[in-house]
Amino acid sequence: MSNDDAGSPVTPERASGQPKGGKSKSRKNKTGGGSAKARRKAARLAAAQALYQIDLAQAPVENVVGEFVAHRLGEEIDGDKFVSGDPQLFADIVRGAIHRRAEVDGVLGAALDPRFPLDRLELLLRAILRAGAYEIAVHMDTHPRILISEYVDVARAFFSGREPAMVNGVLDHVARALRADDLAKPDPGRSAAEE
Repeated sequence: MSNDDAGSPVTPERASGQPKGGKSKSRKNKTGGGSAKARRKAARLAAAQALYQIDLAQAPVENVVGEFVAHRLGEEIDGDKFVSGDPQLFADIVRGAIHRRAEVDGVLGAALDPRFPLDRLELLLRAILRAGAYEIAVHMDTHPRILISEYVDVARAFFSGREPAMVNGVLDHVARALRADDLAKPDPGRSAAEE
């Protein structure tokens, strides 16, 4: 996400450094910047991309984590400055979703419609769901509604159809199964008037 337009949605081409049309842009310097919220959002988007890459290429986890941290988190591409994703959060999500895949997939399998099992989902959609389910399961310091919202935004960065709504429904089901008490508490991101 560009620091200059932090309010605009993150798009896959901006997050990956690939413009629409597939032409590669020259990569320049890493850049930091951005609020803590923007850095977490960028880390979650990058984690979904990394999980997709691991699944697609059967690449070793540590190789992919190292590549992203060294070359893909927070870049300057053709003069556009991008928010640097939080490398610790990014690495935690990727490693955790992979190392706890059986547990994460079990929770997701219970949340999915039996007509659409996890192994039949598009790889990127599956990666987004795995990252979201992992975070809901282990990041108890973040309200589950915030996590659901974050991963719906990640899905919107890549999909324009029903997939974001599916991510919302599946992760809501996961949160109700794993953190029902937290869901009953007010979302700290909303004012009392919105509740």
